Amino acid sequence: MKKAFLLLIFFGALVFLILLWWQKNNLTITNPSLKKIDIADNNPLDKYTFDALAKTIFPPSQIELGRIIKDENEFQSYIFYFHIDDRKVSGQINIPQKEGVYPIIVMFRGYVDREKYTTGIGTQHAAEYLARNNFITLAPDFLGYGESDNPSNLPIEERFQTYTTALTLIASLDNLTNALKQIGSEAKPDVNNIGLWGHSNGGQIALSVLEISQKKYPTVLWAPVSKPFPYSILYFTDDFDDHGKMLRRVVAEFENDYDSELYSLTNYFDRINSPIQLHQGTADESVPIKWSDQLADELNKLNKTIRYHTYSGEDHNFSRGNWQTVIDRSKTFYLSYF
Repeated sequence: MKKAFLLLIFFGALVFLILLWWQKNNLTITNPSLKKIDIADNNPLDKYTFDALAKTIFPPSQIELGRIIKDENEFQSYIFYFHIDDRKVSGQINIPQKEGVYPIIVMFRGYVDREKYTTGIGTQHAAEYLARNNFITLAPDFLGYGESDNPSNLPIEERFQTYTTALTLIASLDNLTNALKQIGSEAKPDVNNIGLWGHSNGGQIALSVLEISQKKYPTVLWAPVSKPFPYSILYFTDDFDDHGKMLRRVVAEFENDYDSELYSLTNYFDRINSPIQLHQGTADESVPIKWSDQLADELNKLNKTIRYHTYSGEDHNFSRGNWQTVIDRSKTFYLSYF
């Protein structure tokens, strides 16, 4: 009898310890407050919300000029470098040859396959025109392109790093004067007159910079991507080899931990303080004209300064006869503010 009683106590204690272990581990998994703490500790992308970026101070980098890409009577093109955090970013700068003080246009290209990309693709034609017409232009390659270091290994963060790269470059423009002195250039940058230019996805970057910085940078947009995130990237997945399967999985994982609305430029149009000139072709197969129609409508409703030009039958790159009109209007727009 005594032996049976001791066995009962032993097994009872064992069951109690097992239940206690299960309860402890179960609470660690399901307790809402603990789960919230775990998510906060493991959500490194919180720093890329538009509100967080608006509060971020972007340390300026030195700007270094490398080899000459093109040398013409009116301007010279160089590879340039700057740093974001500990990563090097390359790009192309165009500098007028004549002595003078010149406004600066920072240019953001659209999407280009990494395998096909070389420095200057997407901005070169417009940048050279502006350089011939007395502007200094800078176009970053972005991380992972050109001679830049690699971006984050998280695909979503790589996208957000385009914003921090752009904002760091703008913060570094005060150091451009010294960079031009180092090569003996007689051109001087007018750091008080900075404009932005963006084409396609580069337009999305430009709009995001305007919302985050809330600065008054006169901005020209050519067929910009202006839809909410993540629709703005999922829309283009038809052309992918896997039809976007991997990207959809990445976005789904992101939205498990983050509120995508906090990363979507369409929620922050009211923060734009810059005048904008918008160009859109009616036959654009990459960016539907209704996107730019809606962008212009939204900005007009908010009483923002927006000048909207459409071009009948024109494609995404304005290559059907209107390119010169578009670039001339862009130049005139900048000159009206500088």
